Amino acid sequence: MKPREVIRIAWDAITKNAVRSILTMLGIIIGVAAVIIMIAISAGTEATITEQITSLGSNLIFVQGAFTRGGPGQVPSGGLVFDDAAAIEENVSGVTSVVVEQFSSETVKAGDVTLEGVELLGTTTGFPSVRDMDIADGRYFNEQEIERKSKVAVLGSSVAAELFGESDPIGQYITVGTTKLAVIGLFEERGLVGNTDFDSRVYIPITVVFQKFTFNQFARFMGDSIRLVYVEVDPDANLDSIITQIQLLLVKRHDVTLDTADFSITTQQDIISTQESTTSAFRSLLAWVAGVSLIVGGIGIMNIMLVSVTERTREIGIRQSVGATPDDIRMQFLTEALLLSIFGGLIGMLVGIGGAYIFGAVSDMRTVVVPSSILLAFGSAATVGAFFGYYPANKAAQLDPIEALRYE
Repeated sequence: MKPREVIRIAWDAITKNAVRSILTMLGIIIGVAAVIIMIAISAGTEATITEQITSLGSNLIFVQGAFTRGGPGQVPSGGLVFDDAAAIEENVSGVTSVVVEQFSSETVKAGDVTLEGVELLGTTTGFPSVRDMDIADGRYFNEQEIERKSKVAVLGSSVAAELFGESDPIGQYITVGTTKLAVIGLFEERGLVGNTDFDSRVYIPITVVFQKFTFNQFARFMGDSIRLVYVEVDPDANLDSIITQIQLLLVKRHDVTLDTADFSITTQQDIISTQESTTSAFRSLLAWVAGVSLIVGGIGIMNIMLVSVTERTREIGIRQSVGATPDDIRMQFLTEALLLSIFGGLIGMLVGIGGAYIFGAVSDMRTVVVPSSILLAFGSAATVGAFFGYYPANKAAQLDPIEALRYE
């Protein structure tokens, strides 16, 4: 029998019982849509995490301290201090910039306007380069102002608008806590990156934060304690070589060994690789869970096809009596099963893609439709149709023609 004729007969059989066929396809539709949506949610989560990491800047090394406390009455030991950052910048070749950040939350006033709980970020001269931020007006504070603990500030765009409205903030003063600061610069709008709103911050020299907004009773013994140092690396430099240089420098400064180091060094790629392995496992789990729906859909197809074989036993006998071979009968019923799964897969693809976009639009979770997930889901639907459709098709092909003709 010609393939076109096989498809026509199979299509007629499906459309003859349209409602039953649609209900049969529901399992496939739900399964395919679930695979696409689940993987889209996982991929969206992975993309969000990656953006948050890369938003810190490019070509970065993270040096993190391991601060430890001594016994009662003893001075804490270990960890990083502000001078470590300066030493890295001065002594390690291939380093473009070194940035340290120290956070605080303060009340900020300008004229009659008062903002409570404003994020105050003390940082260093390399901050705009590392964080890819541009000055819209005025300038950023320099190294001399950091060393002299100058009372200056650079404002994010939104906090500047709230404090000064349409007027130019450059040259005006704000009061942070009880400290008066001169506004010397304004950042261009950066927006929300991950969970960080760069535009709602006030940026000041880190030494001023240490002096005015961060109390550390051990600073006179240890230096100003810091948690993290961002090291921006020249793109042409050897990353492993720079990491080794930093390790040797800090080991010497802290009088420790590499085995007992009170700091750790990671790169952006290390962090991204770790989160990718985690989200990949999560994505596989979601795909397997969604795949169960496809199996249920396949069982539904097999069930309906078995019912169809029973209902059409006499038809099968008549076709056999006029020359249809077992292969013809088998191909007809297998084609019906495949058509059910393929059309169910196509509808499921549309539902899955649309559902992923709608879910991302109405919820806080980001979704990213992965093209490979569409092919995977559709291919799985076709495979399920062929697998679960074979048994009913084979059963139909093995019917005895005489017994089939006698069937009522």
